[in-house]
Amino acid sequence: MEKIVVDETGKGERLDTFLTAKGVAPSRSKVQSWMKEGKILWNGKTAKPHLILAVGDVISYEPYEAKTWDVKGEDIPLNVVYEDECLLIVNKPAGMVVHPGNGHPEGTLANALVYHEKELADEGDPLRPGIIHRIDKDTSGLLCVAKTDEAAAFLKAQLLDHTMHREYYALVKGIIEENDGKIDAPIGRDPKSPVKFAVNLHSGKEAITFFHVITRYHEGYTLISCRLLTGRTHQIRVHLDAIGYPVVGDPLYGIGNRSLYSEGQLLHAYRLSFIHPLTKKPVHFEAPIPPAFQSVLESLHPLAS
Repeated sequence: MEKIVVDETGKGERLDTFLTAKGVAPSRSKVQSWMKEGKILWNGKTAKPHLILAVGDVISYEPYEAKTWDVKGEDIPLNVVYEDECLLIVNKPAGMVVHPGNGHPEGTLANALVYHEKELADEGDPLRPGIIHRIDKDTSGLLCVAKTDEAAAFLKAQLLDHTMHREYYALVKGIIEENDGKIDAPIGRDPKSPVKFAVNLHSGKEAITFFHVITRYHEGYTLISCRLLTGRTHQIRVHLDAIGYPVVGDPLYGIGNRSLYSEGQLLHAYRLSFIHPLTKKPVHFEAPIPPAFQSVLESLHPLAS
């Protein structure tokens, strides 16, 4: 273990703040985590984060070794909406894949995260550093990324108990008459396609999507907001296609109008809400509709309400 002997410059400092400033670990939360694991000692004893230092105190610690990921870091710009010591919220552009996979070995959000962030949660998947949930390549919007394992576990628990709320804007083909609706239909692999999912009443997993109509258009389209209760792959796209209102531009499902927009589906994850891992208070984040999506909306003519 390495040692630091506190001098006058450290007198009166909190132990965790002092060690973070010294670069012992990339964040104060990591310092606190190591104290719980017994990797940091104060005068040979178990250390506590709130300890106030005195001249001559001896701090012993194990040197920090940065995580080696299977993902190569790449200098790709990130649109970071919010960041603190345990998490960050990223606004992903349409066209960016979230993590490496078949046909996409690089250029992903994961590659960008590994390059830009010193610390990311290691939850066992070396291809998804810190990534709590994902959205499709051609879907834009907000994603939550954890920097610490503790934050990752806390956030993923909210996904499981449905207290993390994810809301989307979608432009769909067709006029939806109901102002509000609920789609409760299990989703599983499409037996007719290796890349698609479908409503499957026999072997699918529970999938629930709520929607609210925002604007109906003369041209035969409807702008809606959707809230996910569950988070199945392609859930919104599959559900909307199943009820006869496919997402505009969707290259995979239904008959979404590709002439109106051909760069991927007009689906945007605009709002993300959850309980913060450190403060335990509700937080809400929003991202405006991207310019390409907004341009399509401005080309349409709303029906009178």
